Amino acid sequence: MSQRVTRRSVLGQIGAAVAGVVSAAAAKTAKAAVQRVFVSSGAPKGYDPTQHKWLMCIDANKCIGCGLCAEACKRENHVPQGPFYRTWIERYIIPKPKPGSGDTRGEVQVDSPEGGMHGFPEPPMPKDEIEQSFFVPKLCNLCHHSPCTQVCPVGATFDAPDGVVLIDPKYCIGCGFCIQACPYGCRFLSPVTKTAEKCTLCYHRITRGLKPACVEVCPTQARIFGDALHPVPDDPVQDFVRRNQIFTLKPQLGTEPRVLYANIDKEVR
Repeated sequence: MSQRVTRRSVLGQIGAAVAGVVSAAAAKTAKAAVQRVFVSSGAPKGYDPTQHKWLMCIDANKCIGCGLCAEACKRENHVPQGPFYRTWIERYIIPKPKPGSGDTRGEVQVDSPEGGMHGFPEPPMPKDEIEQSFFVPKLCNLCHHSPCTQVCPVGATFDAPDGVVLIDPKYCIGCGFCIQACPYGCRFLSPVTKTAEKCTLCYHRITRGLKPACVEVCPTQARIFGDALHPVPDDPVQDFVRRNQIFTLKPQLGTEPRVLYANIDKEVR
């Protein structure tokens, strides 16, 4: 289930980030702590995570379900073959209500064949029976209060000051606690490394000034990526927030996701 987030609240959060999310003393402490672990993050030497606040925005109206994002993610991040995905696409089909049922809509159907990597087959029902159909890209929700970090017994999963939740494979023991704790189903245990994996926003790319692979290849710009601490002229993230009703997934859990959605139905979970 999703919930509307007001433009004022999101813009306020972005403004707060620009003004300074943490004090100088706290930032110094956070930087020192993270630098002890960042040896395995893929970030270049000299990257300062306290000077960035990464955000991902997704416009479901623009997603065409082509699967290029999931395919690019597999290649870029060497995701194992098989049913393992750092990002994937789900198709939501909402049928029209049956005549005389008194319902406002039919039972929602959700599918994601091969993570949507190779597109989607024709809907399983005639088009004239469909009330609404749309695609929703999924990935790590970059939770501000991340359940996965809370349950990791060795600190392998941690919150970076730049807003990305990371996993240090050198510390991960493959216990699977974080996988069970993630309410968004965004993690998996790699059959190759026997450690937990998930989306990192292509951390090895964004810390070098590049976009995540999924954003780079999206032909319709359904995915929007930016840095709240360093907005650019006509910043796409702030423009996205101003123009749309903003939603996050499962807000009742209090995780405060940093992945923002527009044009999704309440059935998206």
